[in-house]
Amino acid sequence: MQYRILGDTMPAVEVMFDAPGESMYTQSGGMAWMTEGVAMDSNMRGGLGKSLGRMFTGESIFMANYTATNDNQKIAFAASVPGSIIPIDLATLPQGIMLQKNAFLCAEQSVTTKVAFTKRFSAGLFGGEGFILQHAQGAGKLFIEVDGDAMEFILKPGEVLKVDTGNVVAFSPTVAYEVEMVHGLGNILFGGEGLFHTKLVG
Repeated sequence: MQYRILGDTMPAVEVMFDAPGESMYTQSGGMAWMTEGVAMDSNMRGGLGKSLGRMFTGESIFMANYTATNDNQKIAFAASVPGSIIPIDLATLPQGIMLQKNAFLCAEQSVTTKVAFTKRFSAGLFGGEGFILQHAQGAGKLFIEVDGDAMEFILKPGEVLKVDTGNVVAFSPTVAYEVEMVHGLGNILFGGEGLFHTKLVG
């Protein structure tokens, strides 16, 4: 399977299927265009329990599966908001990756997603991402959509990165995710950043 990312403001990822049987899945309504030799099948991927869990992460209950029936077929999945599409090779991430709600765009069939809850009440309440995240794992390609441009940071053990709430898109499960209050009454009232920061510890 090969792919290319097209467009700037509202990008799409176009996937090229080399042989019959190659397949991708996305949430309902994620497909932008496809060639004639691609078959669609919608189902509750993972059963009723996982489907209901996806509903809480902002995804659809039904997932659409697209499978090549001939050689050299194409399908594209478009972002729903202006921003970026980021490819992630989960084969290089044995523990997977944590995603914010609505970040999932599409993935190979070997990738699984499940609901994950924030471990700290304060992080879920004030962190801007909410209590419910997604945990993606597998050996294939995952594509996520990001509002705006994405910035990547590699944290050393114990290193701290403070982020404005709501700006965290994805992080490794080895990164601790918590929230801390902004220090100083003047900073809270006049700093323009609100009451809390998201604190990531790697």
